[in-house]
Amino acid sequence: MTRREQPRHAAASDPGGMRAGWSLLAAELRPGKPALVRVLGWSVVEGVPALLSGALVAAAIDQGFLAGRPGVGFALLGMLGLAMLLRVLATYAMFPHLASVVEPLRDALVRRVVGDALDTALAEEGGRARRTDPAAAVARLTEQVESCRNLTASLLRTLRQLAVTVVAALVGLAVLAPLVLPLVLIPLVPAGWLFVRLLGPLARRRRDLLLADERIATETGRTVAGLRDIVALGAQERVLGDLGTAIDAQAHATRQLARASALRLLVVGVGAQLPVVLLVAAAPALIRHGMLTPGEVAGAVLYLVKELGPALRALTATVGDWILELGVVTGRLAEATASSEEAEPPQPAAGPLRAPSPRPAALDVHGVTFAYGPHAAPVVADLTLTVPDRGHLAVVGPSGVGKSTLAALFAGLLAPDAGGVALYGIPVAALDPARLRRDVAVVPQEAYVFAGTVRENLTYLHPAATEAELDRSVRLVGCRDLVARLGGYEADIPDPAALSAGERQLVALARTFVSPARLVILDEATCHLDPATEALAERAFAARPGALVVIAHRMDSARRADRVLVLDGHIPAVGTHEELMDRSALYADLTGHWQGVRTAR
Repeated sequence: MTRREQPRHAAASDPGGMRAGWSLLAAELRPGKPALVRVLGWSVVEGVPALLSGALVAAAIDQGFLAGRPGVGFALLGMLGLAMLLRVLATYAMFPHLASVVEPLRDALVRRVVGDALDTALAEEGGRARRTDPAAAVARLTEQVESCRNLTASLLRTLRQLAVTVVAALVGLAVLAPLVLPLVLIPLVPAGWLFVRLLGPLARRRRDLLLADERIATETGRTVAGLRDIVALGAQERVLGDLGTAIDAQAHATRQLARASALRLLVVGVGAQLPVVLLVAAAPALIRHGMLTPGEVAGAVLYLVKELGPALRALTATVGDWILELGVVTGRLAEATASSEEAEPPQPAAGPLRAPSPRPAALDVHGVTFAYGPHAAPVVADLTLTVPDRGHLAVVGPSGVGKSTLAALFAGLLAPDAGGVALYGIPVAALDPARLRRDVAVVPQEAYVFAGTVRENLTYLHPAATEAELDRSVRLVGCRDLVARLGGYEADIPDPAALSAGERQLVALARTFVSPARLVILDEATCHLDPATEALAERAFAARPGALVVIAHRMDSARRADRVLVLDGHIPAVGTHEELMDRSALYADLTGHWQGVRTAR
């Protein structure tokens, strides 16, 4: 059996492809094992309140309030409050270790998907059958990889706490009131069995929905690419019918998933609510016969209502969804990128570089040529330019001309086919990866914000940043009002998707400004900001130590730059705004077009 046949064969016996997905996830998480151990350690500390809550409340009632010693009762409740504070501190200490696990995972998955997409493109160039559709590859990169990263972070943050809470509550309940334990376990066991039985059908429904999403992306991409031919042949109705079929299939998959998910309410009813009903019904008899004290009954109810019940509801609802979705998404990634494991990682191309001057430029590009594949037309051809220290370069050109590719070449994310790129006199290909990540910062159009505090987001690239440095960065890039609205540096961002695209860009800009990066590349990183805020941020970065490269979204960015690079096919032009207005027809056309759009608005 070939590697390409394995995923299809496995899918028949693996609901939703989850087994392959979990194997992929385990392999990519293995390098982060030390950080995972530290996350688990802090999780155990977080479980202390769940372990002590019922016992402390029972003691406060029996030995304190009912015994006529309210001071003792309040002291015991105060101990419970201290345990809650300990949980908060443990949660705060756990987050940096969680980031050390999740962020490398996303990078590894991106490398897998990009490798698979390049393998597909090369196969097509060589005349071989194309294994995957580029639109589906884009869907995996932009949605599935990010979903995998977010789901893994959410699960590690939530599931570990739920697991520790359930174990701690059961242990505390067994120690406090062993007679109550059967009342809990008898409903809990069948509820757990039912939950496990539902995982297979739910996984299949989720996989169906995921494949339906990919089909819509594929059909839409083909339609847009061939729109001119579709109109010329009068095939609009047929194409609309194909798209409608894909949309109907997605709607059907959504309804099937909703029906299967509704059965989980039975799990919550049996496992979380029935034990409470049984305990409350049996409590009078247990107290009357001296088998339990009132405090022990109250403590047992607290374990069920405050710890076990919410944990089970979260497990079967939110976390159950996350587990299934993560398994299906990683399974799909494993299936789609299986062959990319055999490909050797690309080696950086060595090219001639000019000898560094006594005061080397921040960015030195010499004779750089790059194409996506040996038979493809070059995106960049024999490009030579320099950006001095404290220099400010803007890159403009039509959509799809290769501006983002050029940014990736500057940052060392892509290796040129010929020529070379140097950062402060050192070839980028020769730089240690850790130094490259420290010295070069690329801010993309879709800014990245993770779940955590505002401070954690802003100091991600510079954990030792001081309060004064943060204050200066948020003020200079125009992020101060947003930080205040969020509640300050210690405020939590539980759902980054709740922020607007512009707000996420402001957070990313402030994070990059406070970082130690010597070369900052803004790849349309201000496109969701208003022109005034964009100008404020760009001027701040231009005045910052180091060098700035702006992939321009508005032509005003070009006017603010010291020099402008115009990408016009294979004939790039470099100069000031005034020089290019005279000798570059494309630049003059872009400037006039943008001014016309702005005036019309």
